[in-house]
Amino acid sequence: MSLPEPLRRRLGSFSRTVFTDGHRTGPQYPGDRADNEIVSSLPLQMSLYFNVYFFPFWWLSTVVMLHLKYPVLSDYYKFILVTIMILASLIEVIRLYLGYMGNLQEKVPELAGFWLLSLLLQLPVILFLLFNEGLKIQPLERAVHIVFALFLTFQVIAAFVTLKRMVNKLATHFRLNEFDQLEEHPVPDFYSLGKEERAVSMAGRGPC
Repeated sequence: MSLPEPLRRRLGSFSRTVFTDGHRTGPQYPGDRADNEIVSSLPLQMSLYFNVYFFPFWWLSTVVMLHLKYPVLSDYYKFILVTIMILASLIEVIRLYLGYMGNLQEKVPELAGFWLLSLLLQLPVILFLLFNEGLKIQPLERAVHIVFALFLTFQVIAAFVTLKRMVNKLATHFRLNEFDQLEEHPVPDFYSLGKEERAVSMAGRGPC
């Protein structure tokens, strides 16, 4: 299972635009080939691993608290909380899948999708659940929301750094391939062309 190709192209283009380091033009150290550089993030992967086990606990705690306080909530907040729980659950499953695929297999579009879902959707939702007092937040809810918000904040930062490294690796790999092709099929030198043209011209004139 992978992202649709049009979406992959859009996310790849977005990543190259946002995360490319214009000051880096090649490998950091002499002899350091882009093919041999591992750019997957171990801290990010550890965070995703613990997040996978924490999410069911967060979901169960939030659903139990919602069930207990549901009768005292206004109809407005009842609708909002039920909608948020459904969307947050779906988003989290997709987000964790993209995070695993993007980080372990060094796939830029998947990791970019993970980063966008974390930053633009999941983190604002958790902050809304954490700070909106109209939801009659219970101590257990506040505790699990704080832990979830910390997971998301760390993952946004770690994924941003990892994406920059991945995009710069791809850019370096592309430049090295161009250089290798240039070495295999060199373009005739400008001055060599000038000498040949002068020789042909002099041969055409003949002896005076």
